[in-house]
Amino acid sequence: MIGENDLAAEMSVLGAVFLEPNVLDDINFLEERDFSIPRHQQIYKVMRHLDKKGEPIDPVTVTDAFMKFGRIENIGGVSYLMKLVEACPTAANAGYYARMVRSKAIGRRTRNMGDIIAGMNRDDYESDEEYFSYIESLVEEMRPQDNSKMLNFTETKKEYFEHLKTPAEFIKTGFEEFDKWAHGLWRGWLFISAGRPSVGKTALALQRIRGVAKQHEGVVLVWSQEMKRNSLKDRMISSETGIAFQKIKTKNLNEKEWSLVNTAYKQYEYLPIYMQDSSGITIDEIRATAKQFKRKHGNIAMIVVDYLQIMNIPQTKGDTRALAIGRVTGQAKQIAMELNCCFMMLSQMTRDSEKRGRPQLSDLKESSSIEQDADVVEFLWSEGETTSQGKIIKQTFAKGRDIGVNEFNLLFMNWKQHFQELPKNKGG
Repeated sequence: MIGENDLAAEMSVLGAVFLEPNVLDDINFLEERDFSIPRHQQIYKVMRHLDKKGEPIDPVTVTDAFMKFGRIENIGGVSYLMKLVEACPTAANAGYYARMVRSKAIGRRTRNMGDIIAGMNRDDYESDEEYFSYIESLVEEMRPQDNSKMLNFTETKKEYFEHLKTPAEFIKTGFEEFDKWAHGLWRGWLFISAGRPSVGKTALALQRIRGVAKQHEGVVLVWSQEMKRNSLKDRMISSETGIAFQKIKTKNLNEKEWSLVNTAYKQYEYLPIYMQDSSGITIDEIRATAKQFKRKHGNIAMIVVDYLQIMNIPQTKGDTRALAIGRVTGQAKQIAMELNCCFMMLSQMTRDSEKRGRPQLSDLKESSSIEQDADVVEFLWSEGETTSQGKIIKQTFAKGRDIGVNEFNLLFMNWKQHFQELPKNKGG
C-alpha cells in the first residue's frame, strides 16, 4: 500500500532536482525502484540520463525527452512536471526527502518479500538448500545497491589512518616457519593447496585446522567430500597423541592409549571446529552455511573444502569444465572477502605433473581460473627422499599475493598423520 507521505516525499525529491540539478550528486544512493509509482521511476531515470550526458535538467528538457518517444502522457503531461516543481519550495532538504524515499522503499520491498515467502511451497524445490538459497536471494535482491563513491586522498585520510592503527589480522597456523614468513593466514585469502597422491594434503589441512582453531580467532568450517567425519577425527587424534594411525583405524588400543585419546578429544571439544561430511556440495551451500555461522558466532577464521574438483559444479550449455570451476573459485574468493576469512581449497594436480620435478601453476587440474583467483597456491610434492621417520615433502609456494614465493621442507610421518617442519638445508 502506497501512502500519501510516500508520494509527497518522492515529489519533493524530484522537485528538488528541478530546482537544483546538482543535488543528484547528493542523492545518488537512490535507485529507480525506490520510487513507488512508474511515472516517478521514469522521471528519475530521465533526470539521471540527462545528467550523465551533461545536459540541463528542467521541465523543458525532461518534457522533450519524453516527447521524443511519445510518452509524455505516461507521466501525466507537462502539468505534472510543473506540479513537481511546486511541491518543493527549496532544494535544501533534498537529502532528507531522499532518505525518506529510501526508507519507505525498503519497507515496501520487505513486505513484498514476506508475501512471496509465505506463498512458497517447499515441495517445489529439489532440496532444503535450494529452497533456502532462493529465500536468501530474495533478501540479497532487496538490499540497496552499493553506490560506492570515487574518493580522493583527503576524503579518505581518516579512514586510512584508522586502518593503520588497527592491528593486522593474521591467523597463526602452528607452523612456525610459515607463520614467520607469511605472518600466518590472511583474512580474505583464497588459498589453494594442491598435491600429488600420497603427499598428505588432507593431513596437513587437518593439522592447520587445529592450529588455526587454537587461536580462537573465529570458527573453522570444514567440508569433507571423500572421508567421513570420524575418519578425519582418526587422523587428528593420531597426529595429536602420536598413537599409530593404523591402531586407531583398526580400533586396536590398549588402556593407556584409550586415556590419551580421551584427553586429546577433550581438548578438541574446546576448539571451534565444525565439520560436514557430505559429497557433491555446492558453492552456494557453502556460502549459505558460512553466512549462518557468521551471524551466529560473529567471526569465521577459515573455511576448508576437501577438495575442489569433486564439488557439485554445474555446467551450462557451451561451458567447459575449466570455466565452470572458474566460477566456483571466483565465488570462493568473494566469500573469503565478504566474510573476512581464509578460504582454503584442496585441489588435484594434473597427471602430467608427475612426469617432472618441481610443479608449476599450470599443473593445477583444470587450472585456467584457479591460479588467477587464488591469492596463494601451495604445491606439496616429493622427490622420493625418506628418513627413518617418514617422507620428505616439498612445500612450494608458487604464488603468494603480497608475500611472494617460497619453499619449505616438511617431514610427513604418515604412520601418525603428522607433519613437522625441517630446516631448509634438510631434505634437499
